[in-house]
Amino acid sequence: MAKRVFQAVAYTPTANADASAMPNATYQGLRGATGTQKVDVLEVMISGFAGASAPTILQLARSTVLATTPSGLAAPNSDGPEDPASAALTSPVITFTSATTGPQRSAATTDARLQLGLNAFGGIVRWNAAPTQQWVITGNTTPGGESFLSAFTGGTVGLISSHILYEPY
Repeated sequence: MAKRVFQAVAYTPTANADASAMPNATYQGLRGATGTQKVDVLEVMISGFAGASAPTILQLARSTVLATTPSGLAAPNSDGPEDPASAALTSPVITFTSATTGPQRSAATTDARLQLGLNAFGGIVRWNAAPTQQWVITGNTTPGGESFLSAFTGGTVGLISSHILYEPY
């Protein structure tokens, strides 16, 4: 399959506690298109654009309650193949930044999370998976069928832009 880049531009995450619905336009979500589709997250890149110091606690985490009716992406956000010659996906991964009801981050101590915090006042974080170390989304239900990048409580959130490089198969 072809690698794809899902980007969200110039948004301010909302610091939300676990097990509470995320507000729209404050996160980046990915969900498998089918019950058996697997998605490898290969990279997460976050750039801070806040005008003052803003230590932002960001996490890539799994949903325990899936987003309800995710909305299609609106410009300037995008999701497209790295290689322009890639064939269209028959079952495209669902990428979203808003939904009728936002996803809820898992509070389980047995669920993995990637800690991607930064100072949004010019900070940069790039997590790049080593071979066989990628973040995996499996299917389109819980557990494991949806993950999203969002801010956790604490710190001070600030303006960021981010992208998630992933490969569906």
